[in-house]
Amino acid sequence: MLVKLEYIWLDGYSPDQNLRSKTKIWNFNPTQTTKFNVLRDNGPCPDELPIWSFDGSSTKQAEGNFSDCLLKPVRVISDPQRKQAFLVMCEVLNTDKTPHESNNRHLIPIKDEEISVEDFNVEWEEEFWFGFEQEYTLIKDGKPLGFPKEYPAVNPNPQGLYYCSVGIRNVNGRIIAEEHLDTCLSAGLKVIGINAEVLLGQWEYQLFGKGAKQASDDLWLSRYFLHRICEKYKVHVEFHPKPVAGEWNGSGLHCNFSNKRMREEGEKEYYKEVCEKLKDRHIEFINDYGSSNELRLTGKFETADINTFSYGVSDRGASIRIPIGVVNDGWKGYMEDRRPASNADPYKITKLLSEILIEEIKLVH
Repeated sequence: MLVKLEYIWLDGYSPDQNLRSKTKIWNFNPTQTTKFNVLRDNGPCPDELPIWSFDGSSTKQAEGNFSDCLLKPVRVISDPQRKQAFLVMCEVLNTDKTPHESNNRHLIPIKDEEISVEDFNVEWEEEFWFGFEQEYTLIKDGKPLGFPKEYPAVNPNPQGLYYCSVGIRNVNGRIIAEEHLDTCLSAGLKVIGINAEVLLGQWEYQLFGKGAKQASDDLWLSRYFLHRICEKYKVHVEFHPKPVAGEWNGSGLHCNFSNKRMREEGEKEYYKEVCEKLKDRHIEFINDYGSSNELRLTGKFETADINTFSYGVSDRGASIRIPIGVVNDGWKGYMEDRRPASNADPYKITKLLSEILIEEIKLVH
């Protein structure tokens, strides 16, 4: 059976990488047993797919006189928007198959030799859970959907009635948000909710994943679907953290995170310990949490000031929010990092948070 494989990767642009993709036609036999000891899960396995090359000189990843870069498949999901098709998330490699300098995914720790998995039953990809809250703004003709034609000479009503609203006066772009939700669910991505946001024309979806790499892969793939859907409606999806200047909320990529101890044992002091370790590396995290984030993290509009680390229970003006449900459940659950910008790279976010959680495990063992 011939299938379409959409190889997807991140380019070499800075400070924000862009999604790139191209289609390979490949002969897939669903009933054939592969030599790789992995389940097919209704589609080809990444390990059985061929490594493919591309012109890195056109993506700021190579020079023209030695332009080939390689695409290594790492995650495969079905593509419900095309017949007999799959999306293939890839890492970019050099021609010697070493990770390219633009490849942030390979930096995420998976296993630490200092800790025996057998002795302590620790498996990074199961130990750490992540939930992303991806905010985005739908832009047409240079302004968010729903803004007056005369904007900026004429402004819409101040924010207040737009969040989780219904009705044409207070919400716009629902058809895109709903189509994106259906597409992600059909593809097997664990989107667990959507809602209209505080800025008119702004939306959010929530996506859950176990393991830093898979959770991050899935967020990039969900972004890919959103871009492609917006092509159809001739609308631009904007991930800039401050899409509209002035008295309007920005856009974030809040990241909920936990390890097994946080979920199953909890304890107030343990949550405090993790927060103090996050505080020690605040500037480092901010540097990897998205470009132009200083425009969003001002201490206003449900954000903490970019220069100050804080944490608190049910505090949406803190860097780290501890949900009230965690406290009510005996300090068991997760924490929300509210600092990442909507354009942040999930590979960088999960790498940094995994390092903090791994350090905590080492202290215990």
